[in-house]
Amino acid sequence: MTPLTASLRLLTSTLAMSLTTIPAWAEQSAPVLTLELNAAQPSDKGCRLTFLISNNLGADLTKAAFEIALFNEAGIVDRLTVLDFKDLPHGKTKVTRFDLAGTDCTKVSRVLVNSGTDCAGTGVEPTACMRKLKTDTRTGIAFGV
Repeated sequence: MTPLTASLRLLTSTLAMSLTTIPAWAEQSAPVLTLELNAAQPSDKGCRLTFLISNNLGADLTKAAFEIALFNEAGIVDRLTVLDFKDLPHGKTKVTRFDLAGTDCTKVSRVLVNSGTDCAGTGVEPTACMRKLKTDTRTGIAFGV
């Protein structure tokens, strides 16, 4: 093998290895608003849903609110309601609880983020909260967009 061939192989393999790290880096730095359904527990009022919301959109949010649909055990929409997460500084994770009066947690099979009703902040597009929303759940309830 000539020195030139060896150098080209080394350069090619180095370039290939460096390209494999780009997707992971790009994914970590992509602007995202993460909403996790963390818990669903019975409360005196009905059902208490606990959410973790993390703002990595690149700007402070002065208001973030979402309309959600609750589905019963038969898969039928039981109710629509708006959850207001209020303000959320960039880089901040916040825990928020909502008591849903008259709702039985054991009968909620799915929570759907139906729309973003409010998404405001300096330099934040009104559709950014919904377009860049990533959902997750730690409950037995299906949760998503």
